[in-house]
Amino acid sequence: ATTQLAKILTGPQSTLISLSQISTMLSRVARKSADAARVAVNGTRCLSTERAYSIIDHQYDAVVIGAGGAGLRAAFGLTEAGFKTACITKLFPTRSHTVAAQGGINAALGNMEDDDWRWHMYDTVKGSDWLGDQDAIHYMCKEAPESVIELENYGMPFSRTEEGKIYQRAFGGQSYNYGKGGQAHRCCAVADRTGHSLLHTLYGQSLRYDTSYFIEYFAMDLIMNDEGECVGVMALCMEDGTMHRFNCNNTVIASGGFGRCYFSATSAHACTGDGGAMVSRAGLPQSDLEFVQFHPTGIYGAGCLITEGTRGEGGYLINSEGERYMERYAPVAKDLASRDVVSRSSTIEIREGRGVGPDKDHVYLQLSHLPADVLAERLPGISETAAIFAGVDVTKEPIPVLPTVHYNMGGIPTNYTGQVLTTDANGADKVVPGLYAAGEASCASVHGANRLGANSLLDIVVFGRACAHRIAETSTPGESIKPLPADAGEESVANLDSVRYASGAVPVADLRLEMQKTMQEHAAVFRTGPVLEEGCAKMQKVYDTMTNDLKIVDRSLVWNTDLIEGLELQNLMINAKQTIESAAARTESRGAHSREDFPDRVDEYDYSKPIEGQTRKPMEEHWRKHTMSSIDCASGKVNLSYRGVIDNTLDQDDCATVPPAVRSY
Repeated sequence: ATTQLAKILTGPQSTLISLSQISTMLSRVARKSADAARVAVNGTRCLSTERAYSIIDHQYDAVVIGAGGAGLRAAFGLTEAGFKTACITKLFPTRSHTVAAQGGINAALGNMEDDDWRWHMYDTVKGSDWLGDQDAIHYMCKEAPESVIELENYGMPFSRTEEGKIYQRAFGGQSYNYGKGGQAHRCCAVADRTGHSLLHTLYGQSLRYDTSYFIEYFAMDLIMNDEGECVGVMALCMEDGTMHRFNCNNTVIASGGFGRCYFSATSAHACTGDGGAMVSRAGLPQSDLEFVQFHPTGIYGAGCLITEGTRGEGGYLINSEGERYMERYAPVAKDLASRDVVSRSSTIEIREGRGVGPDKDHVYLQLSHLPADVLAERLPGISETAAIFAGVDVTKEPIPVLPTVHYNMGGIPTNYTGQVLTTDANGADKVVPGLYAAGEASCASVHGANRLGANSLLDIVVFGRACAHRIAETSTPGESIKPLPADAGEESVANLDSVRYASGAVPVADLRLEMQKTMQEHAAVFRTGPVLEEGCAKMQKVYDTMTNDLKIVDRSLVWNTDLIEGLELQNLMINAKQTIESAAARTESRGAHSREDFPDRVDEYDYSKPIEGQTRKPMEEHWRKHTMSSIDCASGKVNLSYRGVIDNTLDQDDCATVPPAVRSY
């Protein structure tokens, strides 16, 4: 690159070279120099496989996996506290999926009407269908106003009211006065590009600090020692194929969800559940993976997201008869009921023959009654997206929409400080030393069985920051790094080698498509036992094919997308297998998990009646509990256990527990 640059700058065409080309070449020189320096300082090692792979070793106080909202907030929070921090990301930070969030971020600022964070907490607990842990929900909702003001101080350009305050729009499942005060305006927005604005704001802020970014590095596995502590991460540099072994005392997983295990999803293609799969391969459990949110308004055919903010601004859903059908399903909240309710309602309309289009297989989102200036000011991205992907002018025509996979409520189980949890021999919670998680990869569990819209951006900021705070409380910058085990990373390299030289008959893309269609068909909005069981059997066959008959064509290590997609397929399959098995086992309907053969929620009491005189059911007889799933990655066999929901808040005087009740909108 240095030679090429010299020739260009001294040649006759030097005036035609662009600054971006010069920048790219200089960055390559800098990266190669940095890699060479790391090799000189840390040395390289060869691990024992049939083929030798060079390993570059690194030491840091903390390593963050992922550079979306949660990862960036954790990374610069750690660096700000004095920790030598590395951030490993397979994408350039501003390409992370946080950029796709549209509607906003919830916080009880009270800019539109009087508000209280305790009302926000009530709505979140109710939205979770009482599967959310109330200590974590208490923490998130109380921290929300401060977190949003912090973002404003970082320079996030929120939309404004005429008085200059942060604009807050209506959003689904939000109310005042514990559900008695009508629709709340609690969602702080930047038009309909809030995630884009938040991610760029956080990335800009992160550049103030001396965090080491390893961009376009694919994190493969956690390194655990014999005491069960996480002491590092294995990663692959996709640009040059070198292997990197990171030794650290604290690891934060913020790698996002696994929506791409479904055929139709709003998720980016990079949302492959890498962090959750790393945890599963380390022998640790994941939690509540059966709870998959279907967003009510993905563009029909394309799957692109149309924000709930469209309905917050006054849009509504209609069927083939032009009826606003949500008035029948949720008489009070109507189109701003929680997402699981709206998605099921749309699905029922289609099933009963009131869908639109030639095949009557979708519904319409009507926006044309809204003033053109409102659409231009508050929903410019949606107007553009609808024109590109649906060929619709929203000022004149409705948008064809369909419920589409959008978010994973489940993930890596954590407490409210971000520490990863497992269970001991007695079933009690146990912290995994040195390991943290935040964002969609984690399960705190603030979302329970169903996430409220605009709580996800809040989740990533609050718990990314919480991870940094907890590490600062329990560790000291510069303290001695726990040593790596003697065989650290060998299993990871052996797996990479196995996938790289896989010589079966089924290409990655074909197998991925089979997995996606199986999940779409067998673990959808409505579920039944026989369909789920059939799906479990199909997924086992797909898993066996992946293990025994996968085909990789490209054997190189430099920018080998075939290899990376093969590793991502492993991650997707590990998550998908646990998802469908957990769904088959849960014989009730709760939140986003809707069983037609078990339509009722099964709690420890029958909350439709006074609980006085009722006998509390033991945990084995009810479903108000968290699924804890683990998987044998060699065979695909899933094991399930359960842990209780945390009903106690952090301080009963500050905020009382929200008792379970029948959930209606």
